[in-house]
Amino acid sequence: MTWTDQLASAGAPSLDDFAALARKAFDDLPADFRRQTGDVVFRIDDFASEEVLDELGIEDPFELTGLYQGVDLARRTLFDPTPQPSMVFLYRRPILDEWCERGDVTLGDLIAHVLVHEIGHHFGLSDDDIHRIEDDA
Repeated sequence: MTWTDQLASAGAPSLDDFAALARKAFDDLPADFRRQTGDVVFRIDDFASEEVLDELGIEDPFELTGLYQGVDLARRTLFDPTPQPSMVFLYRRPILDEWCERGDVTLGDLIAHVLVHEIGHHFGLSDDDIHRIEDDA
């Protein structure tokens, strides 16, 4: 039985299932990388909020699989007021949709990809920087 067949018979992975996959993906990262991530809060939601989608000019909530919110490490200074905790959001439904459409990657690998991409923003990397690193890997 394929993973897609299991998904169809068992139902889509829950938010808790996604959290477990994201935790595993994070735990599998090199220790130094995890340590440098610091106190980022990870959160799994079905979709981005309407407010976030409006801020980003995104009409279709399925277009956003993840998001970093916070002041990235490259822009922080000791003189800044204590910022809100940095957060990485993973959006379950858009990730599931992309996973089903692609069919060439495991769900765990896709979640890991989105997670690492958003952590890259925490480090101050742009989308172009992250894509260049991915292409070189």
